[in-house]
Amino acid sequence: MENQGIFQLNLRQEASYSSTNPPSDSVSNSFAGLRLSADGTLDAYGSAPLIARVTEGGTFFLAARNSYRVPGGNVVTTTALAGCHVLSPGVITGCYVSCNSHPTYGFNKSVGTFRTERMTWAPGENEASGGLALVAEASTTVGMPVDIYVAKEHAYVVSVSKGPLLGGLSVFDVKDRTKPTLVKTVTIAGDGAWNGVWAKGDALYVASDSSGLIVFDITDPANPVFVRHAEGPDAVHTVLVEGERLFANSPGTGTFVYDLTSPLDPTLLQLVTWAPEGYTGGPHDVFVHGNRLYISNDTTGFHIMDISDLDDVRHLGDYLQPGFIGTFSHHNAVGTFAGRTLAFVGGEFTASHVRVLDVTDPTNIPLIGTFRMRPHTSMHNLLLRGNLLYVAWYHEGLRVLDVSHPTQPRQLAHFNTYRETDPRRGHGLFEGAFGVRIPGDGFVYLVDSSRGLIIVNEL
Repeated sequence: MENQGIFQLNLRQEASYSSTNPPSDSVSNSFAGLRLSADGTLDAYGSAPLIARVTEGGTFFLAARNSYRVPGGNVVTTTALAGCHVLSPGVITGCYVSCNSHPTYGFNKSVGTFRTERMTWAPGENEASGGLALVAEASTTVGMPVDIYVAKEHAYVVSVSKGPLLGGLSVFDVKDRTKPTLVKTVTIAGDGAWNGVWAKGDALYVASDSSGLIVFDITDPANPVFVRHAEGPDAVHTVLVEGERLFANSPGTGTFVYDLTSPLDPTLLQLVTWAPEGYTGGPHDVFVHGNRLYISNDTTGFHIMDISDLDDVRHLGDYLQPGFIGTFSHHNAVGTFAGRTLAFVGGEFTASHVRVLDVTDPTNIPLIGTFRMRPHTSMHNLLLRGNLLYVAWYHEGLRVLDVSHPTQPRQLAHFNTYRETDPRRGHGLFEGAFGVRIPGDGFVYLVDSSRGLIIVNEL
């Protein structure tokens, strides 16, 4: 029986009971992270500390309790998990019960089953395969690293705040790819949610969920100089540059399009939303191919817009994704294969995977292929280079897929970035490889939530 390590749990609720509503047998799925430490000091279930633990002598029993303030009093959540079977080392199934109580709103109880797996590398895997190898790595103490862009022989890593560490920007000199050097960090008090980054010419663009689109001057690439916050939304989650246009995605609002004729002075041109009647969710990421904008809209799916005329943007078609777990629309890349336009669409949360869509006719989008990893892990960002699809897959590290036969993507190589023992390694679902960039210098640049910058060779 495993008694230490980092685990991910998939929970299947099979019934619920409430003091205000009749019993329900509706089925739903959720997930949680679990950390067990050898001496018990770091034990946690999600954000809740453990109040009971028996993991010796063939027994697996845990209980956790959390409390948080809401209007009218505290909500207290108590969860207990009892293991029933060990399917293989580190893989346990069992039953759970979770109760919420509030002095005004009463109580709610849910019961169901769970499957948990220790987050070691996939069975039988080594650190790398297919010719990939570690070239170098370098860490930062600026928040939790989540995205990267490489320009002017420097790697720009942005971070979000985590615990006492404020998010911001870390600049690495990568002239010698075998010895990346952290040369500067940039933080702004009260603005620690820097989630996306891109560069064009002497301009560096940072997507901040706290303050919108931030522009830096990188004429001296080792010393970014703050220029201004661009006109537009107060929150930008991701950013993409294509040609002379910049696309900034604002949660719950839409995609703001800027002219980059003067890169240090982005000019707002248009706001694009996929639904004229209003927005559901928000554009998590977009991709531009030809005159079309491909939107991964988190809670609804994949949407295609004609942006050949920004004064007359037209909605062309959709691939809708009902539900939530395993279908959250997160990221995409589009290319042309044998005269057909294909989109590689990635989700987020547990059971997310790569979908291959034929988007040649936006009014009729068939699913023609899929690629999956372990069901309790989540993918994040992907990048298409010719017939190779590079996927940053959180706990699964970097996965390189051969998509020359798009209906049957196959793994060509991998590099595992995730290790339980890395400093500041968390136990949540979103841990490991966040982003990947391939600037064409013979190397692949990754950003890992704990290790920071990782450089491997390009295939």
